[in-house]
Amino acid sequence: MMAYADALQRMLACAHVLPAETVALEDAAGRVLARDVDSPQSLPPFDNSAMDGFALRCDGVAMAASTELEVQGWQAAGDDASAGGQGAWEIMTGARMPDGLDSVIPVEQVRVVSSAAGRPQRIALLQSVTPGQFVRLRGQDVGSGETVLTAGSSLSLNACTLLHATGVGQVEVRAQPQVAVISTGRELVTDAGQALGGGQIRDSNRPYLVGRLQAAGARVVWQGVVGDDVAAFDVALQTALDAGAQLVLSTGAVSQGRYDFIPDALRARGATIHVHKVAIRPGKPLLFAQLPGGTLYFGLPGNPVSAAVGQRFFVEPVLRRLLGMAAEATLQLPLRADVRKPAGMRFHARARVELGADGQLSARVLAGQESFRLMSMLQANAWVVLDGEDEVARAGTPVQVQGWGHRDPVRLAAMEVS
Repeated sequence: MMAYADALQRMLACAHVLPAETVALEDAAGRVLARDVDSPQSLPPFDNSAMDGFALRCDGVAMAASTELEVQGWQAAGDDASAGGQGAWEIMTGARMPDGLDSVIPVEQVRVVSSAAGRPQRIALLQSVTPGQFVRLRGQDVGSGETVLTAGSSLSLNACTLLHATGVGQVEVRAQPQVAVISTGRELVTDAGQALGGGQIRDSNRPYLVGRLQAAGARVVWQGVVGDDVAAFDVALQTALDAGAQLVLSTGAVSQGRYDFIPDALRARGATIHVHKVAIRPGKPLLFAQLPGGTLYFGLPGNPVSAAVGQRFFVEPVLRRLLGMAAEATLQLPLRADVRKPAGMRFHARARVELGADGQLSARVLAGQESFRLMSMLQANAWVVLDGEDEVARAGTPVQVQGWGHRDPVRLAAMEVS
């Protein structure tokens, strides 16, 4: 068996960053930037009021309470620049500051001395005014020309919102990896609502992998199910390649049983098998190959958690490489309790990150770590990775903790205090 690090390195060596393409910002959510983005303007684009009130001119000197001022104008949001003069201007939140005025007093801190036609003409200050108070300065958030996002960043909703606000209408992003998913096994039923016959199970791997791949930034161009039949598999694989798949995932048929035909089927197509069997649990039979046209192929085991581990800890790092993203950062948290692990194997455990009564975070590995168990995947909010030769990882030992997907933060068990 190959060590995890060696297997992953072989996979990454076959993955090359995809070309860039330009897309409209409205179509860019979830995409990965291929180039840094510099703001074409300042944000805010002009000095503006943070309050409904009156704009004043302090010139760096506090203005005392009880000061009376003539109201020289009115400024609403959307109004163009105005010359402020020496008096006060009634102003709305977000409205541009009249030129020369530098401070705002909220409307509730002012007494209207006189008014005409419903507009204040003269005011008295009920509180002193600190120079610059309640004014949002031009460029206080983002300066013109400032780099706001760097290449390799994923365009989240917040990122797209900032780009829209700064006037960025299109961005240069990496092409999406084109991916296909093939489930193998004559026992598989694709329709969740269909009654099962004797010996049948539902194909839960394929929808899971499709969802995780899409969340990781890939575009699924084809998916399907085949029985334990080489000819049917060849047709499915060719269909996936014809659909443009640059990366193909399959589940099942990669171990050493009578129906584990995929290694030989790939060799018959001229594929180079770089990895077959990795020193991990679960998911040891994992296979990685490259087809003659350059397509990358991941043969994942058929057990649901084994397939999930293969997708999370092998496929996702390769997708990061294709998308030009930096290596994933991980957390280190102490184990809440002792955990038994296979000696000499890298163990990927479903776990919960929890907040203790002492206010400290720790990781609790869940019971029921067998690779067929789906309930523990529902209960988990993170992965814990245990490596090394020891058979037991002791409570308090710092361990590697990763989110359920590489774009998912490690989630804290909500309001859970032990």
